[in-house]
Amino acid sequence: MAAPSEQRIAVPIDDPNADTEWNDILRKHGVIPEKPPSPTPMIEEAILEARRLAHENRLEGKELDELDELEDDEDDDFLEQYRQKRMAELSNLQQKSIHGSVYPISKPDYQREITEASNNGPVFVNLTSASGATNVESRVLSDLWRQAAKEYGDIKFCEIRANQAIENYPDRNCPTILVYNKGDIVKQIVTLLTLGGVRTNMRHIDDILVEVGAVPNSDMRVVKRRRAAEEAEEERLAGGKTIKTSNIGRAQVDSDDDDWD
Repeated sequence: MAAPSEQRIAVPIDDPNADTEWNDILRKHGVIPEKPPSPTPMIEEAILEARRLAHENRLEGKELDELDELEDDEDDDFLEQYRQKRMAELSNLQQKSIHGSVYPISKPDYQREITEASNNGPVFVNLTSASGATNVESRVLSDLWRQAAKEYGDIKFCEIRANQAIENYPDRNCPTILVYNKGDIVKQIVTLLTLGGVRTNMRHIDDILVEVGAVPNSDMRVVKRRRAAEEAEEERLAGGKTIKTSNIGRAQVDSDDDDWD
């Protein structure tokens, strides 16, 4: 006699994540998986943690004179702690600032001044265009290179004509950024297209420095510029809202005037 065929009972499931007595029974018997935890507590915890970190780091990137202006708003011991920390950072930077300007490099010096020098720390190289008058991006990067070399005196910035460093190097690939460390190229950026094009600025340079480990993300120069950009954006947005509100108000006044015509 043939064994009876197995019968499967279709279990009605409307919403497996719904909080119903029926779903509780199904979960108990393993018919449907346990309901995933609500993301709300995790989101709230992340917000609280972000606020805590923002409060703890509220003095990061501030200059000594800016700290002095906060004497009435901050705890004296806490403020003095940050003041001492900032003075130590400034002293450390001054001791390490052995460069301070862009090094113009010729091909015979390349091995010594760039490849070998990178054993003592990252070396940033700008391969410039031979036609600097028409290559706008190359001029933009040269200006940023000078500013970066001045601000980051502890890091070596070099510059060389691309066709002198590499024979027949295409001018369309200029400017090219090369970052050397421990004798090897660890980063290469061809033109400024992936950065900001002709709008490339020091924040892009900061990002490269952080990415290759030349400076930490907490470096006061990086933090200060990032904070200034965030404050400028907040002011821009606030200004936009003000203008928008003003326009709405003006439109309302114009509408009211029309009613009196």
